[in-house]
Amino acid sequence: MKKSFTKIRVRYGETDQMGVVYYGNYAQYLEQGRTEWLRELGFSYKWMEEHDIQLPVVNLNVDYKRPARYDDLLTITTILKKIPTVKIEFQYEIHNEANELLVTATTTLVFIDTQTNKLRKAPDYLLKRLKKED
Repeated sequence: MKKSFTKIRVRYGETDQMGVVYYGNYAQYLEQGRTEWLRELGFSYKWMEEHDIQLPVVNLNVDYKRPARYDDLLTITTILKKIPTVKIEFQYEIHNEANELLVTATTTLVFIDTQTNKLRKAPDYLLKRLKKED
């Protein structure tokens, strides 16, 4: 399935007094990975929202293996688990510059039609683009 790699440098404000990334910041790192994954397909969250689609997260699981620290350059690997239906599922790995595995995670998001505020199938434009990627 489609995979992308996103680099992020840990900022000082994302760490605690020990220079370790605060655990809650990993959700933002995963979001950045998803955003770039989608952008590589030629779409953005903004564009999808302008076309009446929202993608709220309904499930987030994170397994912390090792800490990320201030000024580390992280690589977020974002992988689509399977072709989306009314939901889209991702798995992630976050590594540091020494290629040490810091985090594994999964997220599940659902497609919402902003006009009806109800679940809907993944949009055809996304499914077509994913088929081209295979």
